[in-house]
Amino acid sequence: MLVAIVLIAVIAIPVYRHNAEEMQEPHPTVTSLDSAVPRINYIEQVKDTRRNLEGQPHIKEIHHNAKDRSHYVEHEVVVRFTPRPSAEEINKLLKAVDGHIKRDYGNAMIIKSNSKTTHELMKYFAEHPDSMYAEPNFLLLPNVIRPNDQLYERYQWNLPMIGMEQSWEISEGSKDVIVAIVDTGLDLQHPEFQGKVVSGYNVIEDNNNPMDDNGHGTHVAGIIAARTNNASGIAGMSWNSRLMPIKAIGADGSGTAYDIAQGIIWAADHGADVINLSVGNYTPSAALQEACQYAFQKNVVLVAATGNDATDQPGYPAAYKEVLGVSAVDHNRRRADFSNFGSYVDVVAPGVDIASTYIYSDYAALSGTSMACPHVAALASLIRSVKPNLKNSEVMDIIRRTSQDLGQPGRDDLYGYGLINVNAALEQAGPEPTANRAPADQGGFGGLISRLFQRLGFGLGRY
Repeated sequence: MLVAIVLIAVIAIPVYRHNAEEMQEPHPTVTSLDSAVPRINYIEQVKDTRRNLEGQPHIKEIHHNAKDRSHYVEHEVVVRFTPRPSAEEINKLLKAVDGHIKRDYGNAMIIKSNSKTTHELMKYFAEHPDSMYAEPNFLLLPNVIRPNDQLYERYQWNLPMIGMEQSWEISEGSKDVIVAIVDTGLDLQHPEFQGKVVSGYNVIEDNNNPMDDNGHGTHVAGIIAARTNNASGIAGMSWNSRLMPIKAIGADGSGTAYDIAQGIIWAADHGADVINLSVGNYTPSAALQEACQYAFQKNVVLVAATGNDATDQPGYPAAYKEVLGVSAVDHNRRRADFSNFGSYVDVVAPGVDIASTYIYSDYAALSGTSMACPHVAALASLIRSVKPNLKNSEVMDIIRRTSQDLGQPGRDDLYGYGLINVNAALEQAGPEPTANRAPADQGGFGGLISRLFQRLGFGLGRY
């Protein structure tokens, strides 16, 4: 039987090692007295930003009370039409308000006027029969710039590089999206996965106990969805997505193609939206290909690592057309010296010295395309969180299309379509807002704001 060798990382560096006694203790937090991790006062940084904004003449304030204020750009308004007016009608509207389109997002647009105030613009567009809403161009100040996980700032260089910190403003993931990890299983006792795991499967022993006895699957899982912003350990890319552990690989780091295929089929039959496959070899397997085709037909996004042998030999399942093939780059955005390459590479992601979870409730830094792969699986889960009705092929196209081009212009065999860009992908996949029409007219600027929130379906008291 063909053996699919797991792409075990070439480097394993402990990051946060507990001894037997310490493993029983809770993880330290950034607020504990004995923590070696400094507290970063982002509140004061946001206050400084706010003070700078208030000194600019084109920035206006809305005073909610004596203390709390919002800010918007004067002479601008965000308008959403349904349906979008014709080009001729839009030109008439722009002429009437002495304005132009500053940003065009299809049915929504930012319109800037040379002479009219934001108040006047809101009133004018609110009266248009096809206007869903007309609101100020608000400035949003960050409440959290970075998650407060203990090991994030020092070790997780990989997440800022692919745009995670901006993308969390768009989506933190959805608990309705399930990512299956067909691998060595999962450390089910690890505190980073408490409350985040759905029922899994142990293909090898034919039971429902996919406990990890190797560490590879646990490391992969942490990159995708370790508990985030909990002042402990690492940050996962998706704060809310759930994990489905499938153990199809043994303690020695190898598993049969058939077992892996069975794991794929089980995951597809039990609700997986995304399947991570940090496994592979260079011989096609009919069982593995059939499993990938089966999952793809069930609208699952499949993501696989290309391999760690610095070769252009096609690896499977990454080379199957139903699967996104992922290679690795280092912190300089250069192809990792171990990473495979070739015509089957779709995208690249960080894969050198990646800090994540490990067995025995531990943490370690590993390297390999196995580590690059879950970055892309997590991105697929985030896209499905903001647009759950997208087909798997559409999710894959967004990931390719929004990647940052590296190497030669256009797609190439070293980097595929480029380095994944989570923020760009989520912006492209972002959900269209829904709204209800406003009731009877209310006067004044506050009335316009109130009508806006009533259209959007919630009151000013909610924050």
